[in-house]
Amino acid sequence: ENLLEKEFIQSYSSLYHLKDKKDALTKIEGFGKKSIDKLLQSIESSKENNIDRLLFGLGIRHIGQKAAKILALHFDSMDSIKNANLDALMDLEEFGQIMAESVYSFFSQEQNTHMIESLREEGINFISKSKKNLTDTRFVGLSFVLTGTLPTLSRTQAQELIEEFGGKVSSSVSKKTNFLLAGEEAGSKLNKAIELNIKVLDEAEFKNMLP
Repeated sequence: ENLLEKEFIQSYSSLYHLKDKKDALTKIEGFGKKSIDKLLQSIESSKENNIDRLLFGLGIRHIGQKAAKILALHFDSMDSIKNANLDALMDLEEFGQIMAESVYSFFSQEQNTHMIESLREEGINFISKSKKNLTDTRFVGLSFVLTGTLPTLSRTQAQELIEEFGGKVSSSVSKKTNFLLAGEEAGSKLNKAIELNIKVLDEAEFKNMLP
């Protein structure tokens, strides 16, 4: 807010020109040399972030961190997302019509296209580091829900393994769920899975499904 008020930044891309105003920044109250160096280093490092961070940072309506990661996983670049038609966006798992239309509309607006191009000129990474070319598709078409505490795997690790082999992880149990991976203190999701006759796996059974 301080930098905006003093007109050091006016747009996303102007963040990357703060390094040229280092001396002027030292004159702002509360900006010491160490904090300025740390700020500028962080801004420079952000150029190498994966595109999901950029997509989330753009503030596209209805696109949170999870949706941004889905886009980065299914498209190989910002340009691919920008050029995607509405049908391709609606085909994404866990994307509804509202989310797809929001992304399509955002990239269709001239001012946003101009803003994105200004970021490209600053050397921001536009290539997805998440896009995976699956060589083992054993979980393609399968939906998992995770619940409870697993003995050795964190939820993040389990989710990454499922997605590595083409599966998807949902937050809630439904008739479309294929497997519930349950640990200790599984709670209501376990009850729901049993009620719907969904296969419940413990960590050992899950690991047996892996190569």
